[in-house]
Amino acid sequence: MKKILLLSDTHGHIDEVILKYVAQADEVWHAGDIGDLSVTDSIKTVRPLRAVYGNIDGAAARLEFPLHNRFMCENVEVWITHIGGYPDKYNPQIRDELKRNPPKIFICGHSHILKVMFDKKLGLLHLNPGAAGKSGFHQVRTMLRFVIDGENIRDMEIVELGKK
Repeated sequence: MKKILLLSDTHGHIDEVILKYVAQADEVWHAGDIGDLSVTDSIKTVRPLRAVYGNIDGAAARLEFPLHNRFMCENVEVWITHIGGYPDKYNPQIRDELKRNPPKIFICGHSHILKVMFDKKLGLLHLNPGAAGKSGFHQVRTMLRFVIDGENIRDMEIVELGKK
């Protein structure tokens, strides 16, 4: 069983509130637009981190993190990328691969809009944690946390960090 904290679009912002939730997780996943590696460095001092770079991330983040991160957690296949789109509107650059080989959980960031959706056509859970940072049009900073237990995904919770 793994307790996961999922965040995205920090845009260089990390604070004690985020780190409090990091400490409660077994793993932290970041879906891109890190903004500054001090964010991921802070997270890595507390918990294991899996991350991807986003469109605003520079060379340092792109050297440390991949564009796509596909892995197994417990018995669940996960794919994290920054610009992924949504069911029926997936990013054309990944759409064919998603259809050919869908993971059980597909995660993206980029939109700053928190969404949890089940894609019935592909049989996958689509997650976007919104934005944990203070840059962007979103009004409330958000993250997601959940548990992966064997092949089960449970206890999905929206974490609201307050207004930016």
